Parts: sequence; structure tokens; C-alpha cells
Amino acid sequence: MEETKIALFLADFDHQVAQINNIYERLEIKSKALSKNKVASETVESAGYWLHNLYCAYEDLFKIVSSFWENNIRDDGSFHQSLIRRMLLNIEGVRPSLLSEKAFTHLDELRSFRHVFRHAYSYGLDDERVIHLINRILNNKNIPLVEIQRFKEKVTTLIALREDSP
Repeated sequence: MEETKIALFLADFDHQVAQINNIYERLEIKSKALSKNKVASETVESAGYWLHNLYCAYEDLFKIVSSFWENNIRDDGSFHQSLIRRMLLNIEGVRPSLLSEKAFTHLDELRSFRHVFRHAYSYGLDDERVIHLINRILNNKNIPLVEIQRFKEKVTTLIALREDSP
């Protein structure tokens, strides 16, 4: 049974990382469209949509990690902030941290944008901010992606050690 849970966790984890990478590919396409002189508001809105989706995909990964390794976080109004902060924690005897401070800061900016995007229905998006953010996110995408890969390697080692111990 334990092996099944671990295999399911790793499969969910890998699937979610693939989703994140797919969204980065879409953002690369949006970035090229935004680099033109005259940018339509629909293009900016579409880029905002994919930035929103990117953070949601990361958050889904955080939920997978949190629910498998410790417990779920209560939705008390600060759920999104609590969840990403939880990924900073190295929980001794349970799991390593998923994110460093640098990756946290990078993704927390994206989390903030996601919040604005979800509540911007009355005033729209700032074109320059979206263009700036998409460039920052794409230029720094390896920061969280490398750490996520390291996390998986550490977890795989941790799981193997647990299986080998009596």
C-alpha cells in the first residue's frame, strides 16, 4: 500500500511539473506577441490569463506536496499565502523544503499578480506590468524549476532510505 501511495505521489508530481512546463511554453509564445510595437489589449489579457494559470499550476504542485507529506492547510482566508510559505519549510524527519527564499520571492510575485488578475474585472490589467512580469517570469523560470527537480531527487533518496531501513 505504501509503495502505491509513493508511486501515485511521484506520478502526480511529475504530471504537474509537465503542466507547468507546458504553460511556460505558452508564455514564450505570448512574450513574442507582446514584443511587437502595437499590442492589442486582448493579447495582454491572454498573457495575464497564462500568468494566472502558471501560478495556479504551481499552487496545485504545492497542494500535492503538502497533502502527501504533512497535511492540508486550512482555508482561513490566507490559504494561498500559507501554502507557498509552507513550501519554504524543511520539515525535519518528514520532507525537505521545496523552495528557497529566492524561488519563493519569484513565485510570490506571481501569486500577487494572480490575485490582481482574479479581481481586475472592473479596471483591467496594466499592459506594462504584464509585459514586465512575463519577461521576469520567463527569464527566471529555471529558479523554481531547478529547485523542484532537486526536491524530487531528495525525496526519491529519502523514500529509498526509508524502504531500506528495518
